[in-house]
Amino acid sequence: MKVTVYNCREFDEKELFEKYGRELGIDLVLCPDAPDEKNAVLAKESECIDIITSKMPRELLKVFANQGVKYITTRTIGYDHIDVKAARELGMTVANAPYGPCGVADYAVMLILMTIRRMKRILERTNIQDYTLKGIQGRELKDLTVGVIGTGRIGRTVLKDLSGFGCRLIAYDLYECEEVKAAGVPYVSLEEMWQQADVITLHAPLTDENYHMIDQEAISKMKDGVMIVNTARGGLIDTQALIAGIESGKIGGAGLDVVENEFGLYYYDHKSDILNNRELAILRGFPNVTVSHHMAFYTDDCVETVVRDSLLGCQCFVEGKENPWEVK
Repeated sequence: MKVTVYNCREFDEKELFEKYGRELGIDLVLCPDAPDEKNAVLAKESECIDIITSKMPRELLKVFANQGVKYITTRTIGYDHIDVKAARELGMTVANAPYGPCGVADYAVMLILMTIRRMKRILERTNIQDYTLKGIQGRELKDLTVGVIGTGRIGRTVLKDLSGFGCRLIAYDLYECEEVKAAGVPYVSLEEMWQQADVITLHAPLTDENYHMIDQEAISKMKDGVMIVNTARGGLIDTQALIAGIESGKIGGAGLDVVENEFGLYYYDHKSDILNNRELAILRGFPNVTVSHHMAFYTDDCVETVVRDSLLGCQCFVEGKENPWEVK
């Protein structure tokens, strides 16, 4: 059995892939680069390829299908970077490798606290020995209503974590969870979410239906000074509307681990490059916006989990066993 691994990071993943490859009896081809038409030849004689957040449109999928690839696993929870419909039409199975919810949940709570306490500005001032107080007065969670959009594993963990801060909690999800209700957290409509929440944190997958769910109209219905945290997918927010809301003061701050048009940008060193993402440059320039590079997931436990489970999924596929990681 042979698996070709793309986007393999030398400093944290390589050793783990080699370890689990030996344990599972899998012959691995490790490539540090994202999959493309040129390096697709590395996947020849591999039924399975293992990727991260690289775009896999129909045209590229065809190239890999022609190499004999029948199974694509992504070392992420989300799989919106893969054209799943095209993959299925080409006879390819798509799988993911979900990691535990605690890492992203911890990070989301951290961004909430950083945003309401204006931590970006505080750190910037400290770096230049400016110890004044004007402009960095924060708010306390006990005085705020926090709205959690998406109550899957991560959203539920965020609700659990926030329950100890004394804030009022509300939730929104297309599919209401009895565990959330039992914890005393009410589900509200999006209209009610916009009207009531002082802080909104996003934990929903990106779909055609919820693309730009936070847009100009939604923002106009929110509380003045609302703060928005996104550790899910950049496309959930209309960036132009977000920028306009920050500039007008309608939005009091944001903590963004994901942004639109981040493919091909994050996880690479672009210090000397002129980036084709003007909106990101604008967001990074605001004193009340914290931007990190899609790394809320990035913990010791997560890295080991996704490497191991992505390979286990490949093994299940090749051996014809039930595969809990297959995207249905």
